[in-house]
Amino acid sequence: MIYYLASISLILIGTYAILTKKNLIKIVLGLSMIESGVNILLVSIGYVHGKTAPIFSNLSMKASQMVDPVPQALVLTAIVIGLAVTAMALGIVIRLYDHHKTLNIDRIRQLKW
Repeated sequence: MIYYLASISLILIGTYAILTKKNLIKIVLGLSMIESGVNILLVSIGYVHGKTAPIFSNLSMKASQMVDPVPQALVLTAIVIGLAVTAMALGIVIRLYDHHKTLNIDRIRQLKW
């Protein structure tokens, strides 16, 4: 139950950061927090109390005594993709700062006009 609360709180804090902050780095960090919250939520949904991982099981164990490894594999893939997206977003933020000398999203929008 605590994992559900932690994941939902991370998602809400990240959403708050994306919607209210004006600094581009804080927006990227909010996106990363949402990603972490979703990953925790997926792992906690896939976990079943009292069951074991299939890699540590004996040959005599039945499939009903094991945890499904698919959610964990999907989360590992999502972590790698999220890391690449965060690195690309921070690279874009660095290029914007080099070009416009500001990280404020409102000032960058005003430069368009």
